[in-house]
Parts: sequence; C-alpha cells; structure tokens
Amino acid sequence: MDAVQPESPYVLKSQVGGVVTLTLNRGAKFNPLSEAMMAALQAEFDAIAEDESARVVVLAADGKAFCAGHDLKEMRAEPSAAYYQKLFKQCSKLMLTMQRMPQPVIARVQGIATAAGCQLVSMCDLAVASSEARFAVSGVNYGLFCSTPAVGLSRNVSRKQALEMLLTGEFIDADAARERGLVNRVASPDRLDAEVAALTASILAKPAVAIAMGKQLFYKQMEMGVEAAYQLAGQTMACNMMEEAALEGVQAFIEKRAPSWKN
Repeated sequence: MDAVQPESPYVLKSQVGGVVTLTLNRGAKFNPLSEAMMAALQAEFDAIAEDESARVVVLAADGKAFCAGHDLKEMRAEPSAAYYQKLFKQCSKLMLTMQRMPQPVIARVQGIATAAGCQLVSMCDLAVASSEARFAVSGVNYGLFCSTPAVGLSRNVSRKQALEMLLTGEFIDADAARERGLVNRVASPDRLDAEVAALTASILAKPAVAIAMGKQLFYKQMEMGVEAAYQLAGQTMACNMMEEAALEGVQAFIEKRAPSWKN
C-alpha cells in the first residue's frame, strides 16, 4: 500500500538578507483564508516579529489569485454564531498582528484579491500590484456584506469609494487601486518582483529602530485626536533622537557624509 503523501505547507517561507518572503501556497484553490491558512500565517508573523534578522516581510501568493477571501465551503459547513465569531476573531487577530509587528509588511499582489483577500492587502503596510491584479470586496454579491474587510478598506481609500466597493461588490483594476490608495505601486507582471525589490531595498537602507518606532507611531496616532497625536509623536521623536542610529544620522548630515548604521 502506498504511503500517504504529506500535504504541502499552507505558507512557504524564505529569507534573503533582511527580507522574509511568505507565500500563500494554495494557488489551485485561489489561496483562501481558511482556518489552517490563517493559523499558518499567524505562526509565521509571530515568529518574524521576534526575529531581529528580519527587516521587511513580503507577503506573496502562488497561482493566479493572491487571495480569494475566506473559505466559504468551510464556513458553510458549520453554520453557528459561535463558530463564526471564533473565525472572525482569528482573522482580526491576524490582521492586527501585521500592523503591530515592527517590520513593514509589503503585499506582492499578482492576481485577484477579493473580500478578506482584499482586506489582507489593505492591512499590509504597503502594497505593490501587478497591472493584471484586480480587487473587490464582493461578499455582498452572496448576501454577506464585507464588514471586517471594510475596516481595512475604509482606512485606505476614501469613504465614498470604500462604500461603492462594499455596496456593489464590483472589481477595480490595479490602476484604480493605486489612484484610490489601496496599493502604492503598479508594475507589469514581468517587473513586479523588481518593483518589490526596489521598495524593500529602500527600507533596508534605513535603521531598523527608526522603522519600527515610526511604524508603531503611525498607526497609534491615526486613531487619536490631533492634540494627543502630537503629544505621542513628540514623545516618540524624543526617544528616537536618543537612539544611536539617529545620533549618527544627524552627525553624518552635519559632517556632510553618508551615515554608518548598524542594522
């Protein structure tokens, strides 16, 4: 009798220098955010957050789709409020983990990103999309308003543009996603990796401590009133200025030379 072949990992991980790439590895199924996929991603992000050798995370995907959202077959198999609350709590934890970890997370979007897949893109710190990528929060087409994806989407694009996507479920192309603020850059499919590499290289050239402090401050102040935001920002800058990297950077500016950072 033939031995049972082990199932391939849900997420593939590789690292080159300070860049860690996580690849959703269910391309044949359009990389749904099943419970197992979310658990695998959560474990990877938790480990990376504690890894000082990791400076930037690229979230990529295998196959034609980046991510088609939640696994609807899995969701339909257990129709109970308790199960759904647990599922969406798991998803929300994953999305917040990406935002709270010290390393910037860049979505490499090569294909469609729908519903929770679009949410995944919106919750990454940055996003680079192929010109062939398309985006939608399409749950409303199946009677399910994309409430959790709305959280990330509405914090990236304007209110009326977000609501139009949520109320119609219609797709937008990569250029529209860039114009609306959902993605940062768009490249032809053959230039996608080069564009991602250029973005990661720019981040790697900066001190890790400044990137981590800045990312944390950025998201915290977004949720505050302007006075509280300035107070927190001032405290953060004062702490940042006491770091060796900032002292070296300022001194290098004064001496008109390139800074020498220890990353």
